[in-house]
Amino acid sequence: MPPADTDAEREVDLARWRRSVVALWWLPVAGLILGAILGVLFSLRGGTSYSATALISLGQPVSPGGTVINGFGQNPRAISEITSSADAQAQAAKRADLLPHALRGHVSIAQVGTATGSGSARATPLISLTVTGKHEINTAAAANALADIVVGKTTAHYVGIKIKTFQITLNHVDVQIASVNKLLAATLAAEKAAKSLDPLQQLVVVNEEDNAETRLGNLIAQQETLQQQLAFAKTVESAEVVDRAVATKTSARSKKSSLLIGALVGLLLGAIAAIVADGRRRVA
Repeated sequence: MPPADTDAEREVDLARWRRSVVALWWLPVAGLILGAILGVLFSLRGGTSYSATALISLGQPVSPGGTVINGFGQNPRAISEITSSADAQAQAAKRADLLPHALRGHVSIAQVGTATGSGSARATPLISLTVTGKHEINTAAAANALADIVVGKTTAHYVGIKIKTFQITLNHVDVQIASVNKLLAATLAAEKAAKSLDPLQQLVVVNEEDNAETRLGNLIAQQETLQQQLAFAKTVESAEVVDRAVATKTSARSKKSSLLIGALVGLLLGAIAAIVADGRRRVA
């Protein structure tokens, strides 16, 4: 017997299927419409979710000689481990009035940009911390709580001691400046009254005034240096939340995608139903 022509049989089947779909065209059309409607309804079942992102600067501690000190606090991987830990998420959930395990699987970390070239070693890492949830206020509160936890854990103890030392020294300098200003005011008053004194006494008063002004100038220069060092330690060396998180609404499922997928599935099912129905009709 001659071999069967499979290509011819396939062409016959396709032609028959095409005639069945054309004959019962209303089934694919009904399937397409019904599928689109079900797809939209399915997307609505997902409800609305919210996303809140906080931007964190990890800081860059430096030694007294100006050398960058690299520690775990500048490692984005460490930040991911901190925010995914059960303890940190439980603390953040409590502050955001959520269940203890509500943040599990809803926290993501990403590094904002990457520095390249010779200056990359001194670039301060920026981290975006994103939390998703179903409640606007709670989601933003959880993201900000986690950001505060990251700042607290990554700001080096060394930087904290520097800030404390600078602040104590600055307070002492401020007290000294106030004292010298009082002394200078008294000296100026004595200088006005010294016109009736002999020249030697006048010279003593002028010398005291000059010494007070010199000391005041040195203290003001020291004050400016301490203020700059303190500001640098607080804003550059310390981790800080650059932008607080604000929740924005995001659709849990895309309406457009759900509609297209539902319509396509409905169309295919309608075409299959037309082929099956036409085949049964021919057999009958």
